[in-house]
Amino acid sequence: MARKAMAFSPAGISSFFEICDTSPNGKAISDLEKVGARGGGFGIQKGVTTEVTVSKAKKSNISVFINEIHAPEAETTRTVVHMLLEKTPETYEVLVRHNVEIPIGAGFGSSAAGALTTALALSKALGLNLTYNQIGRIAHVAEVKCKTGLGTVGPLMLGGCIITVEPGAPGIAIIDRIPISTDYAIVAGVFGSVPTKEVLSSPEKRLAVNKWGRKTLENILADPSLENFLGYCREFAEKTGFMTERVRALIRLAERADAIGAAQNMVGEAVHALTTLENAENVAQAFKRVLPQEKILVAPIDIQGVRLIG
Repeated sequence: MARKAMAFSPAGISSFFEICDTSPNGKAISDLEKVGARGGGFGIQKGVTTEVTVSKAKKSNISVFINEIHAPEAETTRTVVHMLLEKTPETYEVLVRHNVEIPIGAGFGSSAAGALTTALALSKALGLNLTYNQIGRIAHVAEVKCKTGLGTVGPLMLGGCIITVEPGAPGIAIIDRIPISTDYAIVAGVFGSVPTKEVLSSPEKRLAVNKWGRKTLENILADPSLENFLGYCREFAEKTGFMTERVRALIRLAERADAIGAAQNMVGEAVHALTTLENAENVAQAFKRVLPQEKILVAPIDIQGVRLIG
């Protein structure tokens, strides 16, 4: 008898970050629940919906599909499934179907959203009694282990405008928010992707990210308005050398279209502009001057975070 469960996670757009995977003496942190990132960004009402089907089998087997295409390369999702199967004495055939309505690899947190929805839906389907933070810690460890992200899981559990003040898995990280409502929307324009692994393994990039990431956090916390948040995040992209000429031009277009502010996706050659719902169409039209319709995404802010559905 097959059992099913479904979960939805908002996309998590990262606006700035600081890599936190070494202790003060420079040694790598071995406890993956304590590895993470400081930083901030936004949860939006477009993201990843995951359906998990489990049925008892002679030996465990995992199949993952992304937008109906078989995805054996979905390492983070598979790691989550393995970790949860270890918590049950039975063996299962597990089918995971991700429906991803955001660009992959462009700073929208798709791997964290996939990991978190898999963990939430699978723990429900298997009848495991786990809290949100316990589920979140599994998704977080899978992301860190597979080098697909560092600190996106915790923010996806909350939504809104997030500031991660101290790093780590859910229950360990200290996460704050700037008050915001669903009357606000993000308009995003995407040129292309930047592999997260490349950034995490480049010593020069890490140095720049950590220097300016910490400064950005301090500046935002000193006066935490939405305008300041985006202004300092834009500065972070400039100072770290992430910002390309195309990104700079798109940010200018957003500001001319009366967006509250705009910054670059971390990590991706993409821009997210915050605006009111009423003004979202103006910003989208401005983006259309340099981007085709399919490279522009408009979504209200999500303030609920990951949840079971159906």
